[in-house]
Amino acid sequence: MKILMNEDGVTLVELIVVVSVMVALVVGLAFSFQGWMSTSKIESEVKDMYADLTNVRARAMQRNRMHFVTFTARQYTIYEDTSPAPDGNGSLEPGADTQVLQKNTNPSSPINATTADPLRFTTNGLALDADLPSSDATYGNYGTVRMTYTDSNPDYDCIVVSETRTNLGKWNGSCVAK
Repeated sequence: MKILMNEDGVTLVELIVVVSVMVALVVGLAFSFQGWMSTSKIESEVKDMYADLTNVRARAMQRNRMHFVTFTARQYTIYEDTSPAPDGNGSLEPGADTQVLQKNTNPSSPINATTADPLRFTTNGLALDADLPSSDATYGNYGTVRMTYTDSNPDYDCIVVSETRTNLGKWNGSCVAK
């Protein structure tokens, strides 16, 4: 008759196998998490910029004044046309017009703007081509604002600005609105 022995412990081989599997999972998830964080940061910045562009369009209507948005590689600035008083002159004068907002973006994903410079919003909330006076304005697609990146693939990474709409999109050679 064989007596069964009580084996409560684990062998060294079992322990090494379990630890190896755990290390592989942690390393794999860490790389996935870093990619997710990078994607999340870009999407967050694009959505913040989208909200600011939507708000400046509404603000132009509410305040009954032209508003302007300028872009550089690392920031964008919103101005209200206040010079000369009381309603401005329809032209951006950075030293005289009121700066409403200035936001810096993440240095690792600079702004690539192909919009009119400055991007103008009328008192009706319409986007205007900056090269034409308000009375001769032509309306249409005034370009895109894109966050450039190298190490992630976000769902939203650009904004299409048109006469009456501002849309989030995904860059695929051009900004495809979603």
